[in-house]
Amino acid sequence: MKLDKEKLVLGLAAPALALATSFVIISLVMLTTGQNPFHAFAVMFDYGIKSDSQVWIINKAIPYYLSAVAVAIGFRMNLFNIGVDGQYQVAAFFAAVVGGAMTLTGLVQIPLILLTGMVVGALWAGIAGYLKASRGVSEVITTIMLNAIGGALIGYFLHEGRLAERTQNIVHTPHIPDSGMFFRIPTEAGTIYGTITLAIAAGIAYWFFLNRTRFGYDLRAVGQSDTAAQASGVSVKRTVITAMLLSGAVAGLVGMPTLLNDSGNFGNNFPAGIGFMGIAIALLGRNNAVGMAFAALLWGFLERTGGRLNFEGYNQEIVGVMQGIIVLSVVIAYELVRRWGMRRQQHMVGAQLAAAARSNKTAEVAS
Repeated sequence: MKLDKEKLVLGLAAPALALATSFVIISLVMLTTGQNPFHAFAVMFDYGIKSDSQVWIINKAIPYYLSAVAVAIGFRMNLFNIGVDGQYQVAAFFAAVVGGAMTLTGLVQIPLILLTGMVVGALWAGIAGYLKASRGVSEVITTIMLNAIGGALIGYFLHEGRLAERTQNIVHTPHIPDSGMFFRIPTEAGTIYGTITLAIAAGIAYWFFLNRTRFGYDLRAVGQSDTAAQASGVSVKRTVITAMLLSGAVAGLVGMPTLLNDSGNFGNNFPAGIGFMGIAIALLGRNNAVGMAFAALLWGFLERTGGRLNFEGYNQEIVGVMQGIIVLSVVIAYELVRRWGMRRQQHMVGAQLAAAARSNKTAEVAS
Protein backbone atom coordinates (compact mmCIF):
# COMPACT_ATOMS: atom_id res chain seq x y z
CA MET A 1 0.00 0.00 0.00
CA LYS A 2 2.87 2.31 0.80
CA LEU A 3 4.40 1.71 -2.62
CA ASP A 4 1.13 2.61 -4.32
CA LYS A 5 0.99 5.88 -2.39
CA GLU A 6 4.53 6.72 -3.45
CA LYS A 7 3.71 6.02 -7.08
CA LEU A 8 0.67 8.27 -6.79
CA VAL A 9 2.74 11.05 -5.23
CA LEU A 10 5.40 10.76 -7.94
CA GLY A 11 2.73 10.70 -10.63
CA LEU A 12 1.12 13.89 -9.34
CA ALA A 13 4.34 15.69 -8.39
CA ALA A 14 5.64 16.05 -11.96
CA PRO A 15 2.56 17.71 -13.55
CA ALA A 16 2.04 19.86 -10.45
CA LEU A 17 5.64 21.04 -10.56
CA ALA A 18 5.43 21.64 -14.32
CA LEU A 19 2.19 23.61 -13.97
CA ALA A 20 3.52 25.78 -11.16
CA THR A 21 6.82 26.40 -12.97
CA SER A 22 5.06 27.30 -16.22
CA PHE A 23 2.73 29.72 -14.43
CA VAL A 24 5.60 31.48 -12.69
CA ILE A 25 7.86 31.74 -15.77
CA ILE A 26 5.04 32.91 -18.07
CA SER A 27 4.04 35.52 -15.49
CA LEU A 28 7.65 36.75 -15.22
CA VAL A 29 7.95 36.99 -19.01
CA MET A 30 4.76 39.07 -19.22
CA LEU A 31 5.78 41.30 -16.35
CA THR A 32 9.18 41.86 -17.98
CA THR A 33 7.45 43.07 -21.15
CA GLY A 34 5.14 45.34 -19.17
CA GLN A 35 1.98 43.23 -19.52
CA ASN A 36 -0.42 42.03 -16.83
CA PRO A 37 -0.30 38.21 -16.65
CA PHE A 38 -3.29 37.85 -14.35
CA HIS A 39 -5.57 39.74 -16.71
CA ALA A 40 -4.29 37.59 -19.58
CA PHE A 41 -5.05 34.36 -17.71
CA ALA A 42 -8.53 35.64 -16.82
CA VAL A 43 -9.25 36.54 -20.46
CA MET A 44 -8.03 33.14 -21.65
CA PHE A 45 -10.13 31.28 -19.11
CA ASP A 46 -13.32 33.26 -19.79
CA TYR A 47 -13.00 32.88 -23.56
CA GLY A 48 -11.83 29.27 -23.46
CA ILE A 49 -14.83 27.95 -21.50
CA LYS A 50 -17.37 29.33 -23.98
CA SER A 51 -19.32 26.62 -25.78
CA ASP A 52 -18.21 27.61 -29.28
CA SER A 53 -14.60 27.76 -28.10
CA GLN A 54 -14.86 24.25 -26.67
CA VAL A 55 -16.12 22.88 -30.00
CA TRP A 56 -13.31 24.69 -31.83
CA ILE A 57 -10.71 23.34 -29.40
CA ILE A 58 -11.93 19.75 -29.76
CA ASN A 59 -11.86 19.93 -33.57
CA LYS A 60 -8.39 21.47 -33.49
CA ALA A 61 -7.11 18.83 -31.07
CA ILE A 62 -8.10 15.87 -33.30
CA PRO A 63 -5.26 16.18 -35.88
CA TYR A 64 -2.87 17.28 -33.14
CA TYR A 65 -3.56 14.10 -31.20
CA LEU A 66 -3.17 11.85 -34.24
CA SER A 67 0.14 13.55 -35.03
CA ALA A 68 1.31 13.06 -31.44
CA VAL A 69 0.45 9.34 -31.54
CA ALA A 70 2.41 8.95 -34.78
CA VAL A 71 5.45 10.63 -33.21
CA ALA A 72 5.10 8.72 -29.93
CA ILE A 73 5.32 5.33 -31.66
CA GLY A 74 8.83 6.24 -32.73
CA PHE A 75 9.71 7.90 -29.43
CA ARG A 76 8.96 4.69 -27.52
CA MET A 77 11.92 3.02 -29.22
CA ASN A 78 14.15 6.11 -29.48
CA LEU A 79 13.23 6.81 -33.11
CA PHE A 80 12.78 10.50 -33.91
CA ASN A 81 10.24 10.53 -36.71
CA ILE A 82 10.47 14.19 -37.61
CA GLY A 83 8.84 13.46 -40.96
CA VAL A 84 5.22 13.21 -39.80
CA ASP A 85 4.57 16.59 -41.41
CA GLY A 86 5.57 15.33 -44.86
CA GLN A 87 3.96 11.94 -44.36
CA TYR A 88 0.51 13.29 -43.57
CA GLN A 89 0.57 15.81 -46.40
CA VAL A 90 1.60 13.26 -49.03
CA ALA A 91 -0.96 10.81 -47.63
CA ALA A 92 -3.74 13.41 -47.58
CA PHE A 93 -2.96 14.48 -51.13
CA PHE A 94 -3.21 11.01 -52.64
CA ALA A 95 -6.21 10.15 -50.46
CA ALA A 96 -7.92 13.28 -51.81
CA VAL A 97 -7.07 12.29 -55.38
CA VAL A 98 -8.53 8.81 -54.88
CA GLY A 99 -11.60 10.16 -53.10
CA GLY A 100 -12.28 12.78 -55.74
CA ALA A 101 -11.89 10.36 -58.65
CA MET A 102 -14.81 8.08 -57.75
CA THR A 103 -18.34 8.15 -56.44
CA LEU A 104 -19.24 5.17 -54.28
CA THR A 105 -21.37 4.59 -51.24
CA GLY A 106 -19.98 5.96 -48.01
CA LEU A 107 -19.47 2.48 -46.58
CA VAL A 108 -16.97 1.81 -49.37
CA GLN A 109 -15.53 5.19 -50.24
CA ILE A 110 -14.69 6.43 -46.73
CA PRO A 111 -12.71 3.30 -45.74
CA LEU A 112 -10.99 3.41 -49.13
CA ILE A 113 -9.89 7.02 -48.57
CA LEU A 114 -8.68 6.22 -45.05
CA LEU A 115 -6.85 3.13 -46.25
CA THR A 116 -5.17 5.10 -49.02
CA GLY A 117 -3.94 7.68 -46.54
CA MET A 118 -2.61 5.05 -44.14
CA VAL A 119 -0.86 3.03 -46.84
CA VAL A 120 0.78 6.09 -48.43
CA GLY A 121 1.86 7.40 -45.02
CA ALA A 122 3.27 4.01 -44.05
CA LEU A 123 5.19 3.63 -47.31
CA TRP A 124 6.61 7.16 -47.06
CA ALA A 125 7.79 6.57 -43.48
CA GLY A 126 8.92 3.05 -44.39
CA ILE A 127 11.63 4.48 -46.64
CA ALA A 128 13.31 6.04 -43.60
CA GLY A 129 12.76 2.86 -41.60
CA TYR A 130 14.37 0.69 -44.26
CA LEU A 131 17.39 2.98 -44.59
CA LYS A 132 17.77 3.02 -40.80
CA ALA A 133 17.58 -0.76 -40.49
CA SER A 134 19.65 -1.72 -43.54
CA ARG A 135 22.19 1.09 -43.80
CA GLY A 136 22.15 2.70 -40.37
CA VAL A 137 21.14 6.08 -41.81
CA SER A 138 19.77 8.46 -39.18
CA GLU A 139 15.99 8.68 -39.38
CA VAL A 140 16.22 12.38 -38.52
CA ILE A 141 18.14 13.13 -41.70
CA THR A 142 16.06 10.90 -43.97
CA THR A 143 12.70 12.11 -42.67
CA ILE A 144 13.72 15.76 -43.07
CA MET A 145 14.80 15.04 -46.64
CA LEU A 146 11.58 13.14 -47.29
CA ASN A 147 9.61 16.15 -46.04
CA ALA A 148 11.25 18.25 -48.74
CA ILE A 149 10.77 15.57 -51.39
CA GLY A 150 7.13 15.16 -50.41
CA GLY A 151 6.55 18.89 -50.70
CA ALA A 152 8.13 18.93 -54.16
CA LEU A 153 6.07 15.91 -55.21
CA ILE A 154 2.84 17.55 -54.13
CA GLY A 155 3.88 20.78 -55.80
CA TYR A 156 4.40 18.96 -59.10
CA PHE A 157 1.06 17.15 -59.13
CA LEU A 158 -0.93 19.96 -57.50
CA HIS A 159 -0.95 21.85 -60.75
CA GLU A 160 -3.91 22.82 -62.85
CA GLY A 161 -4.35 20.29 -65.61
CA ARG A 162 -2.50 17.47 -63.83
CA LEU A 163 -4.21 16.15 -60.71
CA ALA A 164 -5.76 19.46 -59.69
CA GLU A 165 -8.10 22.20 -60.75
CA ARG A 166 -8.41 25.90 -59.91
CA THR A 167 -11.10 27.77 -58.00
CA GLN A 168 -10.19 31.47 -57.96
CA ASN A 169 -6.73 31.58 -56.33
CA ILE A 170 -6.89 28.08 -54.83
CA VAL A 171 -5.46 25.11 -56.74
CA HIS A 172 -6.92 21.91 -55.35
CA THR A 173 -7.73 18.31 -56.12
CA PRO A 174 -11.27 17.46 -57.35
CA HIS A 175 -13.88 17.67 -54.63
CA ILE A 176 -14.72 14.50 -52.74
CA PRO A 177 -18.46 13.78 -53.16
CA ASP A 178 -20.73 14.06 -50.15
CA SER A 179 -20.87 10.27 -49.89
CA GLY A 180 -17.14 10.27 -49.13
CA MET A 181 -17.30 12.86 -46.36
CA PHE A 182 -17.23 11.93 -42.68
CA PHE A 183 -20.20 12.53 -40.40
CA ARG A 184 -20.43 15.43 -37.96
CA ILE A 185 -21.78 15.58 -34.43
CA PRO A 186 -24.18 18.54 -34.10
CA THR A 187 -24.27 20.57 -30.88
CA GLU A 188 -25.85 23.86 -29.91
CA ALA A 189 -22.47 25.58 -30.17
CA GLY A 190 -21.44 24.03 -33.48
CA THR A 191 -20.54 20.69 -35.00
CA ILE A 192 -17.81 18.38 -33.75
CA TYR A 193 -15.86 16.50 -36.40
CA GLY A 194 -16.82 12.85 -36.62
CA THR A 195 -13.16 12.05 -37.19
CA ILE A 196 -12.82 12.31 -33.43
CA THR A 197 -13.64 8.60 -33.56
CA LEU A 198 -10.42 8.05 -35.54
CA ALA A 199 -8.43 9.78 -32.80
CA ILE A 200 -10.09 7.70 -30.09
CA ALA A 201 -9.48 4.47 -32.03
CA ALA A 202 -5.85 5.43 -32.64
CA GLY A 203 -5.32 6.16 -28.96
CA ILE A 204 -6.84 2.85 -27.86
CA ALA A 205 -4.85 0.91 -30.46
CA TYR A 206 -1.65 2.70 -29.42
CA TRP A 207 -2.19 1.82 -25.76
CA PHE A 208 -3.18 -1.78 -26.50
CA PHE A 209 -0.35 -2.64 -28.87
CA LEU A 210 2.33 -1.02 -26.72
CA ASN A 211 1.19 -2.47 -23.41
CA ARG A 212 -0.64 -5.69 -24.22
CA THR A 213 1.17 -7.28 -27.16
CA ARG A 214 4.51 -8.94 -27.80
CA PHE A 215 5.35 -6.36 -30.45
CA GLY A 216 4.84 -3.56 -27.92
CA TYR A 217 7.19 -5.31 -25.54
CA ASP A 218 9.78 -5.73 -28.27
CA LEU A 219 9.44 -2.09 -29.27
CA ARG A 220 9.94 -0.86 -25.72
CA ALA A 221 12.81 -3.30 -25.20
CA VAL A 222 14.62 -1.97 -28.26
CA GLY A 223 14.04 1.55 -26.98
CA GLN A 224 15.66 0.66 -23.64
CA SER A 225 18.65 -1.19 -25.13
CA ASP A 226 18.85 -2.52 -28.67
CA THR A 227 21.82 -4.77 -27.83
CA ALA A 228 20.02 -6.33 -24.87
CA ALA A 229 16.86 -6.75 -26.93
CA GLN A 230 18.78 -8.43 -29.74
CA ALA A 231 20.48 -10.74 -27.24
CA SER A 232 17.04 -11.80 -26.00
CA GLY A 233 15.93 -12.75 -29.52
CA VAL A 234 14.29 -9.53 -30.71
CA SER A 235 14.94 -8.60 -34.34
CA VAL A 236 15.97 -4.95 -34.02
CA LYS A 237 15.89 -4.28 -37.77
CA ARG A 238 12.42 -5.72 -38.18
CA THR A 239 11.16 -3.78 -35.17
CA VAL A 240 12.59 -0.51 -36.53
CA ILE A 241 10.94 -0.99 -39.92
CA THR A 242 7.62 -2.05 -38.38
CA ALA A 243 7.60 0.89 -35.97
CA MET A 244 8.21 3.36 -38.79
CA LEU A 245 5.50 1.75 -40.90
CA LEU A 246 3.01 2.03 -38.03
CA SER A 247 4.08 5.59 -37.28
CA GLY A 248 3.58 6.52 -40.93
CA ALA A 249 0.20 4.78 -41.06
CA VAL A 250 -1.05 6.87 -38.15
CA ALA A 251 0.52 9.96 -39.72
CA GLY A 252 -1.57 9.20 -42.81
CA LEU A 253 -4.68 9.91 -40.72
CA VAL A 254 -3.56 13.35 -39.53
CA GLY A 255 -4.97 15.14 -42.55
CA MET A 256 -8.29 13.28 -42.54
CA PRO A 257 -10.14 15.64 -40.14
CA THR A 258 -9.46 18.54 -42.49
CA LEU A 259 -9.99 16.53 -45.67
CA LEU A 260 -13.16 14.62 -44.71
CA ASN A 261 -14.79 17.00 -42.25
CA ASP A 262 -13.89 20.40 -43.64
CA SER A 263 -12.32 21.13 -47.03
CA GLY A 264 -13.29 18.04 -49.03
CA ASN A 265 -10.15 18.49 -51.15
CA PHE A 266 -6.41 19.01 -50.89
CA GLY A 267 -5.33 22.47 -52.00
CA ASN A 268 -2.45 24.87 -51.66
CA ASN A 269 -4.20 26.18 -48.52
CA PHE A 270 -4.15 22.78 -46.78
CA PRO A 271 -2.82 23.18 -43.20
CA ALA A 272 0.88 22.45 -42.73
CA GLY A 273 3.06 22.12 -39.65
CA ILE A 274 0.81 19.76 -37.72
CA GLY A 275 3.54 17.12 -37.70
CA PHE A 276 5.89 19.41 -35.81
CA MET A 277 3.10 20.26 -33.36
CA GLY A 278 2.79 16.53 -32.74
CA ILE A 279 6.39 16.38 -31.50
CA ALA A 280 5.70 18.99 -28.83
CA ILE A 281 2.40 17.38 -27.84
CA ALA A 282 3.98 13.92 -27.58
CA LEU A 283 6.66 15.35 -25.30
CA LEU A 284 4.06 17.22 -23.28
CA GLY A 285 1.91 14.10 -22.93
CA ARG A 286 4.92 11.92 -22.07
CA ASN A 287 4.01 9.50 -24.91
CA ASN A 288 0.99 8.43 -22.88
CA ALA A 289 -2.29 7.91 -24.74
CA VAL A 290 -4.35 9.87 -22.20
CA GLY A 291 -1.62 12.41 -21.49
CA MET A 292 -1.33 13.30 -25.18
CA ALA A 293 -5.10 13.82 -25.37
CA PHE A 294 -4.95 16.42 -22.60
CA ALA A 295 -1.87 17.96 -24.22
CA ALA A 296 -3.66 18.26 -27.58
CA LEU A 297 -6.64 19.93 -25.91
CA LEU A 298 -4.29 22.29 -24.07
CA TRP A 299 -2.60 23.18 -27.37
CA GLY A 300 -5.98 23.90 -28.93
CA PHE A 301 -6.97 25.97 -25.89
CA LEU A 302 -3.83 28.09 -26.15
CA GLU A 303 -4.35 28.72 -29.86
CA ARG A 304 -8.01 29.60 -29.42
CA THR A 305 -7.52 31.94 -26.48
CA GLY A 306 -4.26 33.34 -27.83
CA GLY A 307 -6.17 34.93 -30.67
CA ARG A 308 -8.35 36.65 -28.11
CA LEU A 309 -5.32 38.09 -26.35
CA ASN A 310 -4.40 39.97 -29.52
CA PHE A 311 -7.61 42.00 -29.17
CA GLU A 312 -6.65 42.78 -25.58
CA GLY A 313 -3.36 44.37 -26.60
CA TYR A 314 -1.02 41.48 -25.85
CA ASN A 315 1.83 40.56 -28.16
CA GLN A 316 0.97 38.06 -30.87
CA GLU A 317 4.01 35.91 -30.05
CA ILE A 318 2.93 35.30 -26.45
CA VAL A 319 1.13 32.06 -27.33
CA GLY A 320 4.27 30.57 -28.86
CA VAL A 321 6.20 31.63 -25.78
CA MET A 322 3.61 29.93 -23.55
CA GLN A 323 3.75 26.72 -25.56
CA GLY A 324 7.53 26.58 -25.43
CA ILE A 325 7.66 27.29 -21.69
CA ILE A 326 5.06 24.61 -20.96
CA VAL A 327 6.89 21.93 -22.97
CA LEU A 328 10.25 22.74 -21.38
CA SER A 329 8.71 22.86 -17.91
CA VAL A 330 7.08 19.46 -18.37
CA VAL A 331 10.25 17.80 -19.70
CA ILE A 332 12.41 19.24 -16.92
CA ALA A 333 9.86 18.56 -14.17
CA TYR A 334 9.40 14.91 -15.14
CA GLU A 335 13.16 14.39 -15.31
CA LEU A 336 13.68 15.96 -11.87
CA VAL A 337 10.91 13.87 -10.34
CA ARG A 338 12.26 10.74 -12.01
CA ARG A 339 15.72 11.33 -10.60
CA TRP A 340 14.31 12.08 -7.16
CA GLY A 341 12.28 8.86 -7.29
CA MET A 342 15.36 6.86 -8.29
CA ARG A 343 17.42 8.33 -5.44
CA ARG A 344 14.63 7.59 -3.00
CA GLN A 345 14.42 3.98 -4.20
CA GLN A 346 18.19 3.62 -3.91
CA HIS A 347 18.05 5.03 -0.37
CA MET A 348 15.26 2.61 0.57
CA VAL A 349 17.15 -0.36 -0.87
CA GLY A 350 20.32 0.74 0.94
CA ALA A 351 18.42 1.05 4.21
CA GLN A 352 16.93 -2.42 3.77
CA LEU A 353 20.34 -3.93 3.02
CA ALA A 354 21.85 -2.22 6.05
CA ALA A 355 19.03 -3.47 8.24
CA ALA A 356 19.50 -7.00 6.91
CA ALA A 357 23.25 -6.80 7.56
CA ARG A 358 22.66 -5.67 11.14
CA SER A 359 20.15 -8.45 11.64
CA ASN A 360 22.60 -11.06 10.35
CA LYS A 361 25.37 -9.68 12.56
CA THR A 362 23.11 -9.80 15.60
CA ALA A 363 22.15 -13.38 14.79
CA GLU A 364 25.83 -14.35 14.46
CA VAL A 365 26.69 -12.76 17.84
CA ALA A 366 23.75 -14.47 19.51
CA SER A 367 24.84 -17.84 18.13
